[in-house]
Amino acid sequence: MVISDSLESTGGAVSTTTTTTDSDHNFSLRKRPGATAVLATSDSNATELDNSTNVDAAAVEGPTESANFATRNAENHGGQDTRFAYRPSVPAHRKIKESPLSSDAIFKQQSHAGLFNLCIVVLVAVNSRLIIENIMKYGWLIKTGFWFSSKSLSDWPLFMCCLTLPVFPFAAFIVEKLAQQKCISEPVVVSLHVIISTVAVLYPVFVILGCDSAFVSGVTLMLFACIVWLKLVSYAHTNYDMRSLNKSVDKGDALSGSPNVDCSYDVSFKSLAYFMVAPTLCYQPSYPRTAYIRKGWVVRQFVKLIIFTGVMGFIIEQYINPIVQNSQHPLKGNFLYAIERVLKLSVPNLYVWLCMFYCFFHLWLNILAELIRFGDREFYKDWWNAKTVEEYWRMWNMPVHKWMVRHIYFPCLRHGIPKSVAIVIAFLVSAVFHELCIAVPCHMFKLWAFIGIMFQVPLVLITTFLQRRFRNSMVGNMIFWFIFCIFGQPMCVLLYYHDLMNREGKTE
Repeated sequence: MVISDSLESTGGAVSTTTTTTDSDHNFSLRKRPGATAVLATSDSNATELDNSTNVDAAAVEGPTESANFATRNAENHGGQDTRFAYRPSVPAHRKIKESPLSSDAIFKQQSHAGLFNLCIVVLVAVNSRLIIENIMKYGWLIKTGFWFSSKSLSDWPLFMCCLTLPVFPFAAFIVEKLAQQKCISEPVVVSLHVIISTVAVLYPVFVILGCDSAFVSGVTLMLFACIVWLKLVSYAHTNYDMRSLNKSVDKGDALSGSPNVDCSYDVSFKSLAYFMVAPTLCYQPSYPRTAYIRKGWVVRQFVKLIIFTGVMGFIIEQYINPIVQNSQHPLKGNFLYAIERVLKLSVPNLYVWLCMFYCFFHLWLNILAELIRFGDREFYKDWWNAKTVEEYWRMWNMPVHKWMVRHIYFPCLRHGIPKSVAIVIAFLVSAVFHELCIAVPCHMFKLWAFIGIMFQVPLVLITTFLQRRFRNSMVGNMIFWFIFCIFGQPMCVLLYYHDLMNREGKTE
């Protein structure tokens, strides 16, 4: 492509002619004030700039008037460069293009920031109206007892139990130290670790069941107990594997020379203490560390944590509690009424769930990681884009997923267990702990949480089949959102609430 410029003086006017030579087109673009240039390139693409009404004004005037117009226009624009006009003979349609919202283009290099902003504005407007309507209908339902009540003082056994949980990691350290010094045999080491980890999770269960504690206190203690159990299993399993690698090194086994395998076996209390407070469930002697602590960043995250915790409390007290209290048992009574209650509960429940995810997985885990300079901050992936239920479980809780893969899934495969059976075992372990964290604080075992998690196994098969059947579709993603947020979680809330109320009524 050749571009040449020439200057001519006609009737006192100065004009610039730009000639573009192309294999298909030869366009002459005349200089016009205030107009926009479209330069024809070799691939027949044009870039259109501003086009103002000044083009037509200059086109109808003679040479002198055109010169005066150009001079006035240059003065008005402060001496800016004059632009080129789009000639009528230049083709306006050059290649095949899809509409921005067509199915083939909507997910390909298209920015939808404006629509996203519109959704946020509509969401704020709609929810503001709902908040005002709710307050006008029910009044201000949040009371100080939500945050602290006299019943909280009766939960001191749970608090003391939580303070004594570090005893179990210390006992596991003593066992590993004895194993390192070869004071006890390997079967004894395994047996002691099994006993320690089992007591670590059963001890809080008996404490909660023996006390008339608040539900939130019981859930908090059970979460701590389950985390301690998972960490103890990882600590024992990892040290067992490092001892095996050390023995293979002594025997000259070439397998131990893999670059991804750490054969150094050293029992350190400092490593165990760091692991117990680190935002991970997988033990290793050392972790990637950041250079320093960003104190200002930590303060900002704490402020966000307080704000979103308050938002969760507001939604629970102002929305969820009235809906649940004015509902019937979803498996008893009018079927359509039960569906209406579930759908009405789904939106505030979704807000609480998203706030919980943001507070725990993003804010709290990042705050903890920053304070101890823990480097690996991949606590979650983009689970909201999961096209199958299997993808969701692999991306939404990375600490648990890595633990499952490391200590359940691959050990099953190494022992010759089929892949499908290994997946079912992983879901079974997850279902047991979900049931413990909910059923024990409620003082009843209805297995709703257990059934809900095990129901994920057929959902994995269904959404995987749909993804293979309808490639590059979001059918599985829609099923995931519906099952989890619109149906599954609200149904579990109603089931546990009414079973809990029935149990307390029978007790009274």
